[in-house]
Amino acid sequence: MAKITELSQLDLNKTYSYADYLTWQFSEAVELIRGKITLMSPAPNVKHQSISGNLHGICYPFFRHKKCRLFAAPFDVRLYDRKKSMLASKDIHTVVQPDLCVICNPDLLDKQGCNGAPDWIIEIVSKGNSKREMNIKYNLYEESGVSEYWLVYPQQQAIHQFMLDDKGRYQLKHMYADGAAVPILFPDLAIDLAEVFEDWDEE
Repeated sequence: MAKITELSQLDLNKTYSYADYLTWQFSEAVELIRGKITLMSPAPNVKHQSISGNLHGICYPFFRHKKCRLFAAPFDVRLYDRKKSMLASKDIHTVVQPDLCVICNPDLLDKQGCNGAPDWIIEIVSKGNSKREMNIKYNLYEESGVSEYWLVYPQQQAIHQFMLDDKGRYQLKHMYADGAAVPILFPDLAIDLAEVFEDWDEE
């Protein structure tokens, strides 16, 4: 079988599975959304990477040596409807790489990443990915059962916090613009927004 190293070797109108995804060796970063190949936004800029690094640095000591584990991109998360049992690679058609995620069920982790919904996902919104993060991924995370979802807005220096309700639908719980943001799942973790957004001014 020919090695797949270029997107031009694939039919972008075709539906692919995670089993296919594992055989690709692209230089570009891609995600698989409901079986369709999606090019990720251009490489994150300095502001994005600074915020991601700050969030990871703040959260890492809290989760160190705990059952729940913190992961940062690039890290494959395979998603599917929460009503389904764990699926094999050939039956999975969505693979995303959240900026940060926390997984409390060790059974979801394998050598390839996470097979199922993390408990908490954080995405940093940029000009190139805002529509996808707000619409496509919002729906995917809700459908797959990601309990808590944060959207981080660098320009506004704000965080929007969503939580699944009893009906499995996201509710906006808080819009943080100053002080400390506190995850509902981890109320002992206070994230100082001044630390998250320090060091870099928006161009």
